[in-house]
Amino acid sequence: MTGNIHPAVLVIDDEDQIRRAVRLTLESAEFRVSEAPTAAAGLAAIAAAERPDGVILDLGLPDMDGIAVLRRIRQWSQIPVLVLTVRKSEEDIIGALDAGADDYLTKPFGGRELVARLRAVLRRAQPVSESALVAFGDVEMDRSARVVRRAGAEVKLTGKEYGLLLLLAQNRGRIITHREILRSLWGPQAEENTHYLRVQMTHLRKKLEAEPHKPRYLVTAEGIGYRLLDA
Repeated sequence: MTGNIHPAVLVIDDEDQIRRAVRLTLESAEFRVSEAPTAAAGLAAIAAAERPDGVILDLGLPDMDGIAVLRRIRQWSQIPVLVLTVRKSEEDIIGALDAGADDYLTKPFGGRELVARLRAVLRRAQPVSESALVAFGDVEMDRSARVVRRAGAEVKLTGKEYGLLLLLAQNRGRIITHREILRSLWGPQAEENTHYLRVQMTHLRKKLEAEPHKPRYLVTAEGIGYRLLDA
């Protein structure tokens, strides 16, 4: 992020009407918008000296699949990418997140949600404090001491519970897919064992959420993964 008051956003989409609608929506919210109708044009714009602060990427491009574009970007850049897609299957969404998307929005979409999602991914890309403390609700996590407290009282977590919370805290606000969590905590051989994860998340919510069955912070992206919310 450049820290600009009016962030620059690149819209990569081959549909003129979609680009126009996104441009009008974002400009009304005081973003500066540029457009690219192909993957090649978009990649060139991201690599330019005056690169954008964030990217809105359609997955159905004429010259390269959007997942391939994401993988190409992530080889050399951590620029925030919000995916727009008509693909609504869990596998497509998981594929985009695993390839490096920061968030996704399915078409058709509302203008207010688009702006909110974009602001969120740009905000997460800003330099953050190196403080060891992570707080949400009445929970405080001290990463330096590997201690978690709720309402001032220490909460005993198992190694896997702590590892899950740490992964979510390090990617706060971002959906972390089941596969990504399982790879990180159990290794690549466990990528399909989602029941491991459900058990750990259930335990973690019981220890940290006021209403474990209606979690406010440790939330589910149905069929895809989990994320830690601020509010």
